[in-house]
Amino acid sequence: MPSRKSINKAARMAERKRLRNRLVRGSTRTQISKVRRLITSRELESAKQEMVAATSSIDKATSKGVIHKNKGARLKSRLMKKLNKEQSALSSQQLAES
Repeated sequence: MPSRKSINKAARMAERKRLRNRLVRGSTRTQISKVRRLITSRELESAKQEMVAATSSIDKATSKGVIHKNKGARLKSRLMKKLNKEQSALSSQQLAES
């Protein structure tokens, strides 16, 4: 147990921040995994809608300082890259069939 009041208070504050960060980070990861799952199952319309929610979640986590801004940009970029790749593959496949 800390011996000073200020150290004790800092420990309590750190614990509150840790819990908040954990909650935000967890919800962001959930959004990202939803998008990835929809992309791999080729449900691109649903993936686009979830991508908007995931982008918003990443931006909120970045603005709160839970994740670094460059990491947020990297996550969004990789998700969009994956989505666009699947869309182009699907459209080229449809063109080849017709």
